Amino acid sequence: MRTANIACATSIATRATAALLLVLAVPGAAGAQAQDRPPNPDPAFPFAREIEAFAKANAKSPPVDGATLFLGSSSIRLWDIAASFTDIPTVNRGFGGASTPDVLRYYRRLLPPIEPRTIVVYVGENDLAAGASPDRVTTDILTLLKRLRSDYPRAEIAFLSLKPSPIRWTLWSKMAAVNQAIAHRAAKGHFTFLDVGSLLLARDGLPDASLFRPDGLHMNPRGYQRWTRLVDNWLDHATQTPNATRKAS
Repeated sequence: MRTANIACATSIATRATAALLLVLAVPGAAGAQAQDRPPNPDPAFPFAREIEAFAKANAKSPPVDGATLFLGSSSIRLWDIAASFTDIPTVNRGFGGASTPDVLRYYRRLLPPIEPRTIVVYVGENDLAAGASPDRVTTDILTLLKRLRSDYPRAEIAFLSLKPSPIRWTLWSKMAAVNQAIAHRAAKGHFTFLDVGSLLLARDGLPDASLFRPDGLHMNPRGYQRWTRLVDNWLDHATQTPNATRKAS
């Protein structure tokens, strides 16, 4: 089993690396592929398109009362939130390639018009991939969570642990350090830490390649199903809690 999974994970990583080299050979394409978003005409504001789209969504649709806000990077953006959580109103504010400083920078423009009832956050993985230290990433994530807690004192907040993936397996020890530090602060920070990373590991302890897309980074529908089950269970309990003072379990 271990040999098979290593071979599968290595195959995915090799294909992803080959695809990246091909992209780098095409002028102007590398940034779009690496950041998982269309080319942006304004390099000073690399997420201008996404932020503008969020503003248009706020203006086009009536405000959603008591929604669950999903906030973060491409793992949030690519998640079919509406289809995964059909029994609750949801707002997706994920944008591909985002780091925690990016979310903090555009913070006010990412929030829905009406206070959400629950908030699910996934961010930090791209920070490490860009070279940030685990301590720096931990500090930035806690800053974001503290800001959300201050702005939404009645909301239940969950942070999803950084996930392992075949293409970023060499970063897993750093991700695990961030996860441990964030989990340790969950009770004090009045948020819930949800371990979604272990759901993506095979029995041999390596990333289960069958849960990822060919790029070896983003999850496929099978991977998202595992996340959905865990988050849905948390939401069932969170929506029955009147105030966001429940400590992480």
